[in-house]
Amino acid sequence: MSFESGVTIGREEIRFTTGYLAKQADGAVMVSSGETIVFATAVVSRKVVEGQDFFPLTVDYREKFYSAGKIPGGYIKREGRPSDRETLTSRLTDRPLRPLFPDDFVSEVQIIISVLSTDQKTQSDVLAINAASAALSVSGIPFKGPVGAVRVGRIKGEFIVNPTFDESVASDIDLVVAGTRKAVTMIEGSSKNVSEDDMINAVVFAHEQIAKLCDAQDDLKRQAGKPGIVYTLKKRDEALREEVRRRFRQDVVDLISLKEKKDREEAQRSIVERAAKELKESFPDSIGQVGSIIDDLDYEVMRARILDEKQRADGRGLKDIRPIESMIGVLPRAHGSAVFTRGQTQSLGVVTLGTGRDSQRLDAIEGESFRRFMLHYNFPPFSVGETGRYGGTGRREIGHGMLAERSLQYILPEAEKFPYTIRIVSEILESNGSSSMASVCSGSLSLFNAGVPVKAAVAGIAMGLILEGERYAILSDIMGLEDHLGDMDFKVAGTSEGITAFQLDIKIEGITPQIMREALTQAREGRLHILGKMNEVIAEPAKELAPHAPRIIMIRIDVDKIGGLIGPGGKVVKAIVEETGAEINIEDDGTVTVSAVDKESIDKALAKISAITEDVEIGRIYNGRVKKVMEYGAFVEIAPGREGLVHISKLDFNKVNKVSDVLKEGDEVAVKVIGIDRQGRVDLSRKDALKR
Repeated sequence: MSFESGVTIGREEIRFTTGYLAKQADGAVMVSSGETIVFATAVVSRKVVEGQDFFPLTVDYREKFYSAGKIPGGYIKREGRPSDRETLTSRLTDRPLRPLFPDDFVSEVQIIISVLSTDQKTQSDVLAINAASAALSVSGIPFKGPVGAVRVGRIKGEFIVNPTFDESVASDIDLVVAGTRKAVTMIEGSSKNVSEDDMINAVVFAHEQIAKLCDAQDDLKRQAGKPGIVYTLKKRDEALREEVRRRFRQDVVDLISLKEKKDREEAQRSIVERAAKELKESFPDSIGQVGSIIDDLDYEVMRARILDEKQRADGRGLKDIRPIESMIGVLPRAHGSAVFTRGQTQSLGVVTLGTGRDSQRLDAIEGESFRRFMLHYNFPPFSVGETGRYGGTGRREIGHGMLAERSLQYILPEAEKFPYTIRIVSEILESNGSSSMASVCSGSLSLFNAGVPVKAAVAGIAMGLILEGERYAILSDIMGLEDHLGDMDFKVAGTSEGITAFQLDIKIEGITPQIMREALTQAREGRLHILGKMNEVIAEPAKELAPHAPRIIMIRIDVDKIGGLIGPGGKVVKAIVEETGAEINIEDDGTVTVSAVDKESIDKALAKISAITEDVEIGRIYNGRVKKVMEYGAFVEIAPGREGLVHISKLDFNKVNKVSDVLKEGDEVAVKVIGIDRQGRVDLSRKDALKR
């Protein structure tokens, strides 16, 4: 037996179906829109690890190539490790769900999401969030949902919900918004320099659609929801909690005097060690809870101080930005580099410029595409003063890198004006909050240093929130502690005129549009302050590229000349590359890109391309090479693949008895074009060229 529920969102009906597939999973729901189908399962472990005090949730999203009627590329011919997009969608789904599980729930939950069918128009990431929420809702797993999610675009001033792939390209806003019926809990996306008011209006528009999706999931739950599971509660020793509060609360209050991250962490660790030592005899079975109790005390004290005294853990006011320092051109061989430091967060941004061959080929279920801009983010353990696993790219690094990449995408020049592949690497050297936004700043500075003709500078800032009932405080430029103990992580990047990227995560059940509006206004003030500091270091892109950067020239030839330029088996173009040292890319539309480190190589290659692709002109003198000597004349190559005949009578002013007396194979000779017949055969004259 199967159960269904549906709702019309924008132009399409979204249908939720359960009861037929994967009946051994706790929850299994198929969500469809058009011919795109996403299937999600949710399963909870019945065993809890003894002493476990955290909630282990995993979300895995996979795109099956059969969904588009395709066989995966490569040697193995099966889906391999998750692509960046699959990893990002897994994170996107996890973020709005995680805060909605009970605080005392520590059983492991695994959510697996698969794209089973795609019409290659409907974007499946928002369907994945809805499918995961619906699977949890019918499963009996404790979950304070449902959660609905939509994508919002705007074309010609009109908001559209769940735009197609093509519509998203044309849109100036691309946001994924998720939330409950009450409020928005997660936002992720980018925009083309739009205002704060436009962004708020997009979010409000999205929430109207989210409420409908929550209603549809509740309808499915009423039909097919399972009874709530009985789970093992997270163990808490209230007597130990009260004793720790009584004896060590003042020690936690005194942490306010320590402004440096490492000093504060060491002092808090010392409190935990003293409490464990002094109370171990009285509470031998639960003494392992001391660390979390001290952490809860810190949470309480820090939040109260912010709300009551408007004072933060490092002594700043609510709107204060940490000290900023920047340097550019720090790496002599890089094409562009910059160090951006804000407080105890530091990013080294490095730009590398490449040619079209350096672009990244993406093989996805909707087809092949190429990526000419990449931002890669690295977060080594030493950046937080720790040891740990090093090497490989984790979900966090992929997510932070993509946020920074979206932040800078808008300001990049069009490929026609600047035909380079651009790679930025952000090396996080120190971290105490908002390293992704520091990556935006270092990336912008390094683009300026590299001489990339960007539209404007971009800066990023992370905002926080402390909310208790009706009282709240919005924090600018949050550090790691405030992210950990606060209720919101709200990242905004943009130019002096508008927003280019936006990410919001709420750890509570949602915030009001008014709080979001205030946070955006405060974020703009902070962003302008940061941009001012960046402009003091470099206010406009460098006029010249770095000496080691490749030079690229784009020209366009007639499409019917492409074959002649390439030659049989690529013989002609390969010869030009070998002789000049330049790299040559030829597109089907006649666009030819020539690149090399030095201008001389480019000029040589362009001259040879011009000789091949330009029409042979009667009356023009060419420098050619003798290819073959015959009794009646010599064949001379005046351009790669283009030959003409110099008749024996046209070799010299004096009578020539043997062609070989004047020319031999391999000789270089100046010749003049004196005629072209209907079949395209070229008549050349050596003696007419000698008249110069």
